[in-house]
Amino acid sequence: MLKVLGSTWPLLFGLMLLMLGNGMQGTLLGIRGAIEDFSTNEMSIVMSCYFVGFLFGSRVAPEMIRRVGHVRVFAALGSMISAVLILYAAWPNWMAWAVMRVLIGFSFSGVYITAESWLNNASTNETRGQALSLYLIVQMIGIIAAQALLNFADPSGYILFVIPSVLVSLAFTPILLSISPAPAFDSTKPLNFKQLYQASPLGCVGMFLLGGVFSAQFGMASVWGTQAGLDIRNLSIFVASIYVGGLFLQFPIGWMSDRMDRRKLILGLSAAGGVVLMVPVLFDVPFLLLIVVGALMGGISNPLYSLLLAYVNDYLDKSDMAAASAGLIFINGLGAISGPILTGWLMGAIGPSGFFLFMAVIFVVLAVYAAWRMTRRRSTPESHGSYTALSPPASVITVEAALDHADTDSNPA
Repeated sequence: MLKVLGSTWPLLFGLMLLMLGNGMQGTLLGIRGAIEDFSTNEMSIVMSCYFVGFLFGSRVAPEMIRRVGHVRVFAALGSMISAVLILYAAWPNWMAWAVMRVLIGFSFSGVYITAESWLNNASTNETRGQALSLYLIVQMIGIIAAQALLNFADPSGYILFVIPSVLVSLAFTPILLSISPAPAFDSTKPLNFKQLYQASPLGCVGMFLLGGVFSAQFGMASVWGTQAGLDIRNLSIFVASIYVGGLFLQFPIGWMSDRMDRRKLILGLSAAGGVVLMVPVLFDVPFLLLIVVGALMGGISNPLYSLLLAYVNDYLDKSDMAAASAGLIFINGLGAISGPILTGWLMGAIGPSGFFLFMAVIFVVLAVYAAWRMTRRRSTPESHGSYTALSPPASVITVEAALDHADTDSNPA
């Protein structure tokens, strides 16, 4: 692990700075939106627009890279991100923010694809598993640390918007000055939705539903916190707890995934998520219990993402895995667009508890669908690929590399 870190630290450090900037702006906008008296519905549209841009970028950025190269795409999109982060504070209008969120979602999608292809190219078959684990850890550390930075200045001013802009700008320095050459780029055309659904109905439906859960967590947690009356310190702690739970529960759930019927685990985790998230809907819980709820929420949803990817690949030939991963990420992105809007509508209708109710309903729907699918198809006799811990912000480059590594590990020569 230390050897891998020594050879890839510029890339990993740059990616962590990117996650710091992205994680910070995601929470900060919810706080600043309340200060600017934006309504919950207006903020839900703003937050949803990030995922519109991200989804669009995942389809357009690969062609941009092929046409002009990694370095130009990386520099251009990075400049766009830095500029938008400053413009948020300079132009506090929710419609302007919505447009900026599309731009910044598009830019982050392209930047992740570019940086992750560099990281993948810098790894060998022997070190790729360790590099992927380090990347997951770096992602989570970046988002968690971003929440602490929110306490350094007044969110009604400019400083908290300047900090992520500077962090994103600095992220390009270690990556672009790294000795790793820009890799040859080739993206995989995704399987069409009919082929994907025929291969795994549960995988497709689950990825769509989880998209809504992730976007609600990433986009609406800070909106919920301000509506619930949390101060910045407690809000940042709550948001951080989501990603702490996601980091620490990935690996034990992954261990279980490779030793039992994945559908039973999907069903159990989804049902548990529904029960946990109904607690703050039905009861007035103290803040310490809210932290536990946040940790379990992230600790269930993040492993479910990796679990569904592994489950789909149980029904695919190795030659179809890369194409399936591209299609599943697109399905997840489609689900993500609706998450903030539906959450905002529920919060407007019943108050802050709508944040938890939306995700509880999604988990229950997934559990019920998983139980029904278990009556329609026998379990696979054996897994074709092992579980690999992944985070939803990962691009198709990392997902393809992870699935290929998992397949190699489960089918050694």
